[in-house]
Amino acid sequence: MKLSRKGEYACLAMLDLAEHYGDGFIKSTDIAQRKEIPKSYLEQILLILSRSRYIRSARGNEGGHQLTKPPSEISVAEIVRLIDGALAPVESVSEFFYASTPIEQSAGFVTLFRDIRDYISNKLEQTSFADLISSNNRSDSLS
Repeated sequence: MKLSRKGEYACLAMLDLAEHYGDGFIKSTDIAQRKEIPKSYLEQILLILSRSRYIRSARGNEGGHQLTKPPSEISVAEIVRLIDGALAPVESVSEFFYASTPIEQSAGFVTLFRDIRDYISNKLEQTSFADLISSNNRSDSLS
């Protein structure tokens, strides 16, 4: 798995919306400024998130974006897969994006890469955006 720049920005945008969950609609300019996301990336990301029903958007002075469900119900894996696809290091061990690859010639490599996939997948599946907020708050209090 390699997180693209767009994937990184999508995770940061979701984190910002999670941090402001319950505050009403959040303006994209505020998200872009707080998380230092280029507006062109953010517009694309918000459109993808909206079409996938992770966020709802409203136009106008009171408009903006908000999560459609609590941050505790959205895993990091969901957003990474949405933006960047497979979590597996090679497609031949991917559960959702399988494709044959040359590495399948070696059972040892397949086992190794499947173990890597499982670790990454489990960690990202078990981490919600609420978990990240809690983790950030703990780190801030230690500083």
